[in-house]
Amino acid sequence: MPTEKGIITVRGNVYTAYTCEEESFKITEAIDLSIRMAETVAQATQIPSDQLQLPELETPRKSSMSKEHKEKQPVDGSPEKTALIGANLDTK
Repeated sequence: MPTEKGIITVRGNVYTAYTCEEESFKITEAIDLSIRMAETVAQATQIPSDQLQLPELETPRKSSMSKEHKEKQPVDGSPEKTALIGANLDTK
C-alpha cells in the first residue's frame, strides 16, 4: 500500500465489503440464537414433568345471562336472532 505523509490508502469494492459485513451479522445472529436455544433446552429439561402439563380450559358460555335482562330467541333454532328483555336497556 502506498503511503504519503502518514496517510494509508485502501482500495476496495464497497459492495463486496457491505456484503461481507452483512453476512458476518447474519452469522453472528445465528450463533446467538443457537446459544440461546441451547440454554432454553437445558432449562426445560430441569422442569419437573408435572409442571409441564397445560391446565384444562373451561368451555365458553353460550349465553351471557345477566340479572338485568334476559335473552329470548323468538325463532327457535336460530341463535343469531335474539331479543333482550329488561328494564335498564339502552334506547338505541
